Amino acid sequence: MDYSPDRNLKDRVKSTENPVILETDLVGVERHGRGKVRDVYRVDNRLLIVATDRISAFDYILPSGIPDKGKVLTQLSIFWFDFLRDLTPNHLLTAQVAEYPEPLRQFRSQLEGRSMLVQRARMIEIECVARGYLAGSGWKEYREQGTVCGIRLPAGLRESDKLPEPIFTPATKAQSGHDENVSFERVCALVGADLAGRLRGLTLALYDRAARYAERRGILIADTKFEFGFVGEELVLGDEALTPDSSRFWPADSYQPGGPQLSFDKQFVRDYLEAIRWNKQPPAPPLPEEVAARTSEKYRQAYGALTGREL
Repeated sequence: MDYSPDRNLKDRVKSTENPVILETDLVGVERHGRGKVRDVYRVDNRLLIVATDRISAFDYILPSGIPDKGKVLTQLSIFWFDFLRDLTPNHLLTAQVAEYPEPLRQFRSQLEGRSMLVQRARMIEIECVARGYLAGSGWKEYREQGTVCGIRLPAGLRESDKLPEPIFTPATKAQSGHDENVSFERVCALVGADLAGRLRGLTLALYDRAARYAERRGILIADTKFEFGFVGEELVLGDEALTPDSSRFWPADSYQPGGPQLSFDKQFVRDYLEAIRWNKQPPAPPLPEEVAARTSEKYRQAYGALTGREL
């Protein structure tokens, strides 16, 4: 994977018809919440989820956006919702602005390509993580204890090694807002053994299907996070699915275990922030245009590789 500077990249990004959207403003529509990336609105008993171009790093939202990021997250989620629909229903109703309630259509410029109208679900407060490779917090725990979320792994594994088989490594939201890895037994205590078993089985089945497909397309899914909820009595897949924000995507052609891998996500952003020795305290610094442009290109490359389509 070529990470060398692209002199034409900034011009291509600048020439896009749609500006970077850092925050939406749907006057007269009730706001339900605002996350690091998504603005969520209430529409009767449904929700409108809008993925902005905001980007966070080291738990802080940066003042700069990434061109087309929100569109990649939305369109890739829609692709996976359809691809995995025989394994699980999901919360998506429509992503066509023309099919939204009439009062929303006036905001087409803010919604086109980056929004979804979804069923409102009772979300389960568990981050359902599947890991197929040893990286991130899993690698840190393994080095210290030989385990990941309490699961004993073989000795002698290296950073980024493929695991003998994918594992379910759930997490909960701590008071600080960070994801906190927990054991499967803890999940059983929180939601009950039956539901915990369903979440584990479904998470691993979804990961297996997606990872096998993605590898054929030249991308290794090292790990990914799913969120589930109930619509009535039906368990559904919600939030986003298998995006560069919720997953670790590695280019298969450069994969070499034994250290960190190239990735299709915030690598340029994190590398830049480390290079300028930001102290990871507010205010977060803005990004140079080149860093934002190269990051945007990686998001679009991931979308193109997985879907076979241009954004």
